[in-house]
Amino acid sequence: MTLVVGTDEAGYGPNLGPLVVAATAWEAVARPDDVEAAFATAAADIAGLWGDSKRIFRGGDGFAALERGALAGVACCGGAPAGWNALLAALGATEAAVAEWMPAAERLRLPRENAEAACQAEADHATAALAAQGLRLRGIRCRLVQPREFNGLLACGLNKSDILSRITLDLAAPLVLSAEGERVVWCDRHGGRRRYAALVSRSFVAPLVQVISETPEWSAYRIGDPPCRIEFAVRGESRLPVALASMTAKYVRELSMAAFNAWWCDRVAGLAPTAGYPVDAARWRGEAEAAVAASGLDWDEIWRRA
Repeated sequence: MTLVVGTDEAGYGPNLGPLVVAATAWEAVARPDDVEAAFATAAADIAGLWGDSKRIFRGGDGFAALERGALAGVACCGGAPAGWNALLAALGATEAAVAEWMPAAERLRLPRENAEAACQAEADHATAALAAQGLRLRGIRCRLVQPREFNGLLACGLNKSDILSRITLDLAAPLVLSAEGERVVWCDRHGGRRRYAALVSRSFVAPLVQVISETPEWSAYRIGDPPCRIEFAVRGESRLPVALASMTAKYVRELSMAAFNAWWCDRVAGLAPTAGYPVDAARWRGEAEAAVAASGLDWDEIWRRA
């Protein structure tokens, strides 16, 4: 039996809204060197449900498909949530720091663009396809990093890449360290970073980290006994566990921004919604300046610095 953990993020580049990191945990009746083939076969059997969130959700299109895949994944682990708080609980993210838009998020009803029965049917189909390859989705975890926390980590001397890597590995480590047998962690590459050994050592409390590879395309490390291999790969979303993590993070991020926009548009007449990326975020900041001042909030609570 091999434990496979896949991780990815959404919201690394924006100035507004949270950085969201997700991890998926799977059991595979296969050796570590054979799990990739098992996942590839399962992915073909459920084609269209789970994939790279950047391909599924583009320019505001594809939310229904994104939601269907994300909620099917949650349902595979125990039932689809009906609202924001239930979603956070299902993803182990109830410790998420409070943001000004949280009251608007708590009013969200899920699913938004799908029928609950359809998401459950997709989950049932996926569970059967996975089982045929000796695979089981064991759990999904998520972490929201709000602007104040992100800015605080920058102030402590970390850069954006450091923050992403630390949050990702801290999310994956408990899943790995609680498992018996061999383990594999698949991460999408974090920006242009090639060297992760020190970060792996810190998060996994591993004094000895063996470097397997550190190339522009693939960085890999081995720790522990029984062994755990931790990989960072370009185009990591091509692997099913990373793809579902990507979709989950993107779904939580999109719900967060829907609530963010609802909260602020209630306070500024004519304010256009934003996805939070730099150019449009600057427009939004100019239009919302007076409302932010009137709210008593500090920009450090709203605006993520680069």
